[in-house]
Amino acid sequence: MKAIAAIALAALFAAPAGAATTTGDPARGKEIYDRCLACHALAYNRTGPKHCGLFGRRAGSVPDFEYSPAMAHSKIVWNAKTLDRFLTNPTRMVPGTAMGYAGIPDPQERADLIAWLRQAGSSEECRR
Repeated sequence: MKAIAAIALAALFAAPAGAATTTGDPARGKEIYDRCLACHALAYNRTGPKHCGLFGRRAGSVPDFEYSPAMAHSKIVWNAKTLDRFLTNPTRMVPGTAMGYAGIPDPQERADLIAWLRQAGSSEECRR
């Protein structure tokens, strides 16, 4: 029993801060996504690339979308952890990215948005 408690405690202290360790609320995340709609959509490219199929996708790989060289060569694979880091400050994570958004400083808002993006990725809109 002590060994299990020690492992759990070690994992807690080793875990990075942010949305990757925070439970997100997809309903709140949908509201936060409204801020993204000026440049992004789920199922089609706009000024920014579409978000359907985001999880597990290599950054800079959506067909028919012209990425900045920085994003195209970033070698990032999108998951909760990489999205959390990127959404905190896009230009810090990928210097030279065309995404001029300042980021989302609140870890809970990032967690909520990431939860919604994950849920939306399996929506009817993304399955078409």
